Amino acid sequence: MSRLIVSMWTTVDGFVAGPDDSMDWLRADADLMDYETGLVENAGALLLGRITHGDFASYWPAVAAGEIDADEGTRRYARRLDQLDKFVASHSGDVALWPGTHHVQDATATAIQRIKDQTAGDVIVYGSLSLIAALNALSLIDEFHLIVHPTLLCRGRPLLDVDQRPTQLELIECRPFLSGAVLLRYGTIWAN
Repeated sequence: MSRLIVSMWTTVDGFVAGPDDSMDWLRADADLMDYETGLVENAGALLLGRITHGDFASYWPAVAAGEIDADEGTRRYARRLDQLDKFVASHSGDVALWPGTHHVQDATATAIQRIKDQTAGDVIVYGSLSLIAALNALSLIDEFHLIVHPTLLCRGRPLLDVDQRPTQLELIECRPFLSGAVLLRYGTIWAN
């Protein structure tokens, strides 16, 4: 069975975007992109919210096609995203066009479990904060891969809001990158 992995870039103080959704604090390097590429190369699908899917669909295919300047490592990552099945959780059904996209009307436990069961490889969740909150509330997340960047924003958009229930985690891996960012890979511990 596939694992459902949330991969999120965050600041030391737990924000995933600035107050104006700014991302200028990110410190990507070749080592970090190699990690992200390895993650999607072992994946069978992406699970995204409508907004993140739209953002990805308007950017990554252009990178893969060479229409946007990028190094070869980033282009390899983009090409892999193009190849993956993309499941989009959206109540509105207003989903951007991108080959391999499948609409998921409701992110219920049954619907997400079906995706996990039918996917060869891991299912990766990027962005999509409301989707992550719903998946966490349903105890469906197997791992959190948090890329912690050496920045304190002091305000912005948190990964999970105060209404979320506590989630116990166990450290699987801790890995520094050349940029000063650190991967904290956690497995979830769900009470039976």
